[in-house]
Amino acid sequence: MDIYSIQNEKCHVKSLDNNNSDSIDELQKRENLAQHRLNSYEQLYFVVQEKTKGRIITSTKMDRIYQYYTFLNPPLGCSVYGEVIKGIHQQTGKMWAMKKIKKSQTSKEEQEKLMNEIQILQKFDHYNIIKIFDFFQDDKFLYIFAELCDGGDLFEKIRQEGSLSEKKAAEIMKQILSAVNYCHQQNIVLRDIKPEKILYQSEKENSLLKFFDFGNSTEFHVNQKLNQKIGTPYYIAPEVLNKNYDQKCDIWSCGVILYILLYGYPPFDGKSEDKIIERVKKGTYSFESNGLEDISKEAKGCIMKLLSYDPTKRYCAEQALQDPWIQKFTNIPEVEQQIIKKILINMINFKKLQKIQETCFKDIFNQLATEKEKQELLMVFQQLDTNNDGKLSRQELLMGYQRIMNADQAVEVVDNILSQIDKNNTGMINYTDFLIASIDKQVLLSQQRLHSTFKIFDIDKNGSICLDEFQSIFMGITDEMLKQIIKELGQNQDGRISLKEFFQMIEKIE
Repeated sequence: MDIYSIQNEKCHVKSLDNNNSDSIDELQKRENLAQHRLNSYEQLYFVVQEKTKGRIITSTKMDRIYQYYTFLNPPLGCSVYGEVIKGIHQQTGKMWAMKKIKKSQTSKEEQEKLMNEIQILQKFDHYNIIKIFDFFQDDKFLYIFAELCDGGDLFEKIRQEGSLSEKKAAEIMKQILSAVNYCHQQNIVLRDIKPEKILYQSEKENSLLKFFDFGNSTEFHVNQKLNQKIGTPYYIAPEVLNKNYDQKCDIWSCGVILYILLYGYPPFDGKSEDKIIERVKKGTYSFESNGLEDISKEAKGCIMKLLSYDPTKRYCAEQALQDPWIQKFTNIPEVEQQIIKKILINMINFKKLQKIQETCFKDIFNQLATEKEKQELLMVFQQLDTNNDGKLSRQELLMGYQRIMNADQAVEVVDNILSQIDKNNTGMINYTDFLIASIDKQVLLSQQRLHSTFKIFDIDKNGSICLDEFQSIFMGITDEMLKQIIKELGQNQDGRISLKEFFQMIEKIE
């Protein structure tokens, strides 16, 4: 059973799971399908057991969360498992997605699949993969606070626009392939990539895409072959149908998506599931454009590499990102040299954080950094990440620092940076660690910005905020962390924080 199925009385769409499969509508009829699809967020749900370290909370704690957040109706999505609600922090206006899951409605098999998913998302750190900020559970429900992505999904984009320009298609594929490359580098194969499982972060023109559904993903090892038949007929690779495949099955799915983006319909089509599967098994498709503007030879060449019937001749994700057609249309906008230099210098000045400091600072960054600051950091990260794997290697850092200093200096600086930031000695820096190390802390934690933030939470204007309010802002800060900070400051524990204490707490974190 695929628990990410979309069901109602008029439409029944399921992914294949071993030999248990149901009929699916043709993609050309996606108008009708889209009308009956539940919101993409319906599919974002997780069950957390002991391995995921979900915090056990009391009803009092949950009451406090409801006290500081306004949850909007109607829900973004509903199912038998629970509902997804948009939450807005009453003082900051910060928006989240909260998934409330009924534990009683999930079977053991479903719980195992969901637990696997949340473990993966906890571990992953990539700008094209949705982020979980916090989660709690009580005796009846699990509560997930996740990044809000309310721009719709890629399926809806295709439905609305049909075929896209080559430039737009290449920009979309670069984001998809970057996320897939990152997953494969982490030894995770997704196994059911399709447009319905990729969200737009917002409705803005150049919004980031976010993968959010990892329910069918699994770990793989080099030279290992998988044999479970999982996927959706339009996007499934031939070798998956033959139950003998590896991570290259994800690349096939990417090739199908690229074909659809450019042509507006799938390469393997049919009036029934059996017909679609029959065509997939043959692996034959046409480049006839049906009256559309001609697709370039370069674009067709990229599709052919992604849809190579022989997996050993098929692109891997890293090769696909270097394809000349992808490269032609997806140059990262140049960032001013002064901005790059400033960010690189900030990393030089970064000092290693203790665990409590790191947790607190991540929340502070999410709350206080402006969209412009986040965008600048993302663009610099992407410029430094030359192989698009979502991490910065020692060699990539060296290339970056050689822009502003000589080679010998760069070696010394980069090795020192890695000693401060690379906690697990992997020789890599992940995206969030880069953000924390490279943000201008004097600006982020300026008295003016902190004072303005404090005033927002001082609801009764008496010059202090309560600890519950503080934790409602910085969700990753546990009760134990907060007690430790207050203890180290030697402040009274009257349950309230003055402006002076607030500044001292932030300085302690810094």
